[in-house]
Amino acid sequence: MTPSPGSPARPSRDIRVDFLRGLALWFIFITHTPGNLLAHATLRNVAFCDATEVFVLLAGYAAGIAYGRVLERDGWLAAGARIAGRMGTLYVAHIFLFVVFAAQVGFSAAALNQAAYLDEMHLDPFGQEPYRALLEALLLRYQPAFLDILPLYIVVMGLFALSLPLIRRPAWLLGLSLGLYAATRATGFTLPSWTGGGWFFNPFAWQLLFAIGVVLGRADPAVLARRLPWNRALAVLAGLLLVAIALALNLVWHGPGFGLYAPEWMAGAIAMVDKAGLHPARLASVLLLGWLVAHLIPRQADWLGQPLPAAFVLMGQQGLPVFCAGIFLSFLGRLALEMDSGPPAQLLVNGIGLAALMAVAVVSAWYGGEGKRKPQTGLPPAHGAVS
Repeated sequence: MTPSPGSPARPSRDIRVDFLRGLALWFIFITHTPGNLLAHATLRNVAFCDATEVFVLLAGYAAGIAYGRVLERDGWLAAGARIAGRMGTLYVAHIFLFVVFAAQVGFSAAALNQAAYLDEMHLDPFGQEPYRALLEALLLRYQPAFLDILPLYIVVMGLFALSLPLIRRPAWLLGLSLGLYAATRATGFTLPSWTGGGWFFNPFAWQLLFAIGVVLGRADPAVLARRLPWNRALAVLAGLLLVAIALALNLVWHGPGFGLYAPEWMAGAIAMVDKAGLHPARLASVLLLGWLVAHLIPRQADWLGQPLPAAFVLMGQQGLPVFCAGIFLSFLGRLALEMDSGPPAQLLVNGIGLAALMAVAVVSAWYGGEGKRKPQTGLPPAHGAVS
């Protein structure tokens, strides 16, 4: 279908987004597995951002394309209804994951006589007041460890539904989003939690990263390339900056183990880069990485069709079931590494974990009918905007 005159060009599916989203899902599994040495090679050790920022940015990118198309075709009410339906799916998935995760950790704590599991995973309130905990979980006011990403995305999607008409005016959308972010950072306002202190991920701050993703997803690639052109000198400076950040992070976090100590000002500055409120340094870091990746990896790179990258692409396309499976598998990986943390065990846990996530993606795609078709080159379906 040819776009109507004056309407923005509809971007085709960017398979790099699916690949990076699949990679982020694997990183989430790795970093949620305590004792996993591979975690030292993930994004959080080389930049101020991690897989969560990548996930939210790419989710916004996919949502801008998918729901923007529904908005153009059927109007705001229809697009809003689709978003509300997706929010319902995410909510059901979150509650199901909460029940499974609580049962998994609770059983392990009792069977292995490790009450520390409950405290570490913030599940001790569930053991003390199970009925109240269930109610607060249903209200999204109680979020144990590792179970705070889906509630964040549910609220961000709700804010996106309200601002959906503004995707035709990206400057307004970004301006209002930036204003809400600045006000949130200044006041510390967030949603309340049952255990006190508010939500770990402040959705009123993180919505800015999602909104940026929406605008990028809606932009004409040719126009975007002109507005964010490749500059070799700037790319070199960006690379040097990332190397400096990686060195500083590892010096502060791991240096004392080797007798190396960072200056107090450096440790203090890094400690100030909070994740809950999406510190500007984290925001700038993920956007800088996005700019580099967008230019260094061609839009239709041939190697993305090879078996291993294609498996990550499929994981990215089936983000919700893969994410939920990753949370469950990460705790199993933790139990395995507590019994044996040597190189063979590390290889086995990571290898089996990755294979299991890929298997979940294959089954989910087959069940949804996507496995019966060749990868599309058109727009992603609305459910492609994963958690």
